[in-house]
Amino acid sequence: MTEPNNPIPSRFARYNRWLRWSALMVLLLILVGFLSISFSDLPSFEDLENPKYDLASTIYDVNGKPFGRYYIEDRVAVDYEQLSPHVKQALLVTEDDRFYDHSGIDLRALARVGFKTLILRQENAGGGSTISQQLAKLLFQRPSMKGMSFINKTFTLISVKLKEWVTAVKLEKRYTKEEIMSMYLNKFEFINGAHGIEAAAQIYFNKSQDSLSISEAATLVGMLKNPSLFNPKRFPEKCKERRNTVLNLLYNSGYINKTNRDKLVAENIDMSSFSRKTQSEGPAPYFRAELTKFLKDLFTKKNIKKSDGTEYNVYTDGLKIYTTIDLTYQQYAEQAVFEHMKANQERFWRVWKSKDPWTYETDDYQKKLRADILESQCKGSERYLSMRNKYLGKALVNVEEKYPGLPLSDNVIKILDSIQQNLTTWHNATQNAKLDIVYQDRYHRLINNEIWLDIVLQYKDLQKEFKKEFAIPIKMKVFDYEVGEKEVEMSPYDSVRYHRMYLQAGMLAVEPNTGFVKAWVGGINHKYFKYDHASMRRSVGSTIKPFVYLQAMAVANIAPCEQYEDIQYTISPADSGFDMVEEWSPANAEEKFSKRKYNLFQGLSESKNSISVKLLKEMGTVAPVRDLLHNLGIDKNLRLPNGQLAVPKLPSICLGAVDLTLIEMSGAYSAFSNNGTYVQPVFISRIEDKNGKVIYQGIPNRKSAVNPLYNAVMLAMLQNNVSGNVRVKSQIGGKTGTTNDFADGWFMGVTPTLAIGVWTGGDDKWIRFLTLDDGQGSVMARPIVQKFLQKLESDETCGYDVGATFPIPPIGYDEMIDCDLFRSVRSSSERYLTRKAKASKEEFDDEF
Repeated sequence: MTEPNNPIPSRFARYNRWLRWSALMVLLLILVGFLSISFSDLPSFEDLENPKYDLASTIYDVNGKPFGRYYIEDRVAVDYEQLSPHVKQALLVTEDDRFYDHSGIDLRALARVGFKTLILRQENAGGGSTISQQLAKLLFQRPSMKGMSFINKTFTLISVKLKEWVTAVKLEKRYTKEEIMSMYLNKFEFINGAHGIEAAAQIYFNKSQDSLSISEAATLVGMLKNPSLFNPKRFPEKCKERRNTVLNLLYNSGYINKTNRDKLVAENIDMSSFSRKTQSEGPAPYFRAELTKFLKDLFTKKNIKKSDGTEYNVYTDGLKIYTTIDLTYQQYAEQAVFEHMKANQERFWRVWKSKDPWTYETDDYQKKLRADILESQCKGSERYLSMRNKYLGKALVNVEEKYPGLPLSDNVIKILDSIQQNLTTWHNATQNAKLDIVYQDRYHRLINNEIWLDIVLQYKDLQKEFKKEFAIPIKMKVFDYEVGEKEVEMSPYDSVRYHRMYLQAGMLAVEPNTGFVKAWVGGINHKYFKYDHASMRRSVGSTIKPFVYLQAMAVANIAPCEQYEDIQYTISPADSGFDMVEEWSPANAEEKFSKRKYNLFQGLSESKNSISVKLLKEMGTVAPVRDLLHNLGIDKNLRLPNGQLAVPKLPSICLGAVDLTLIEMSGAYSAFSNNGTYVQPVFISRIEDKNGKVIYQGIPNRKSAVNPLYNAVMLAMLQNNVSGNVRVKSQIGGKTGTTNDFADGWFMGVTPTLAIGVWTGGDDKWIRFLTLDDGQGSVMARPIVQKFLQKLESDETCGYDVGATFPIPPIGYDEMIDCDLFRSVRSSSERYLTRKAKASKEEFDDEF
């Protein structure tokens, strides 16, 4: 009897024929695709040798601790040896378990995926791409297939896939497996601003990638499949499922045991440390902001370039910038500034509770000037700039096309409109520096062009909208000392006014013998107040007087125990060394004179203006003071943007009528702690490129600026100034400074190992206290130095030497500061001169 036909073999035969034809078609499509693709857009071997992706530059403190990055993409390259073992294992078991067994393309994995997908119709068949292929995907962009037909889309996909295969093979030939793995993890975008595994670990878990737990590593590796879909912030449950898949694969590979796996899969993903950091967050934000400007100038001035001759870009070139900042000192400096400025602000609010700084006790001219400045500050806001672009954007584009590079600010538009209406003249506008005469010809052509009318009309509409919108209260966040920021309902105009009423501060701490800047505080809150007050110029007040006293001793040979009467002194046109056109007769800070006699110790301690003026008169010129400042790093020849000398040749500099920076002042004062030797303040020790090559070394200039004997005497005077007024364990000297109307409060302090400068005041000079008791430097600024030192002294681990002492004074010092001996010698000398004069008179009388 014939057996019935078995249907099963025939079914497999049909499958086999189908498979053969399918395989043939796939091979044919691949062949066609391979022949049709353009290899011109494949990464070259050179591209693969130097894969082009932006690397963040990292800033390190003096102890090698990173504390900031500059980036377009927040990416830090991590070598294979630095990679977390958890990350490496999770990546292998999840993405490419045969990574070390293939040469870029895993044919076995492709066959497995094809069989499961095409034959078994399994949607979770996994991917066939190797880590090398996935890296290849990241090295060039896939073309958009939007609007393509099915056939075109199919051929494009095949073409792209072939390019990835070819690139993967190239990568395998050019790099080791370990390098490919680290390149892939460094290149991958983990979204939320996390470019690469290191940034992802810091943003999602606030730790370095080598400190990730197994669960955290599994979370980030799980995101590689689809970071948007498995975003732990947006889709925590989906992300948890994906993480658990990775954990199960780690268990299957034997990397973790069952108990550990079960415990980990039950846990939720902890996103409490998630933080997309801005440049305002973290330590030393003002320093980091100023550092970018310095680096740009440094690379230009020193002609520091890459090997191919192109300029370094701090945002993309992965530089390692080693600074002198000590993060412990920085933390205490920021705390000291914040704590005391909070107290200053509370006093300020009480003083001005029922008063308006923009109108208080001032004339109409000042009121208008202050109102105009406040309006200008409003117009510097993002809100106004957005409105301006809306109204004037197209017109300004037309102007740029017709007159490239022509400045057209609001003030320029107003002035040009006034000229056209004959309300002012070109001569007045250029003479008063309201218009740059360089552009006069093009401005003249502009206002006679047909587009000018449109600009004026649009500008006037903008001003109407500005006044309307900036007067309407809206919900917004503003700075607040108690909670950092608070939500209020306030008009944009009032918010600008509110923030301008905050007192500001700057602080710098410099190590005298090295010039290392250990701490840099530029303001009270970088998020709301971006302007750096450590590098700005403000009148220094009486902090300049030690340099006047030094030169009086060194140049005019005035003894520190010499006494001068506290009376009003005048420098007049008759004093030939000063080039005066009229008399100058300054008053003391309290606007009265005691008529008592003061030696130099007493005169400096009580900061008598009269004594400083008298000492300058004794020198006969301001040149010695300017020369000393120059030797102490303050360029006497520097001219400001307005063309005036930064250190003017005027006698008023002896009272601090000179605008200097905290950097300049701290550097100059540091010489007092360094036996008279000036060491230029530096804040970069070295810069390395991404390969570790040193491209810059910060070596400070050194100069013997002050005779050690006179330096020791000045140090004694500075210590006498603060005796009992600064409650610290360290040896300390210093000088306060207060400018006219209490607009600026300074304190310059020196210890054996630090020079510390503090400035306080308002960004607008009418944001000030109203009395000397409230606004003087000893109240506004000196307590910040005290707080800072107290914090250092109480921390035994920070490296601050509380027992350090100032240099031993040279021979002759004791005799020079012994005022009892000085009076005795002076008295004997005077008696001798009197007797000699009397004897000479008697001889004269006898002769005649």
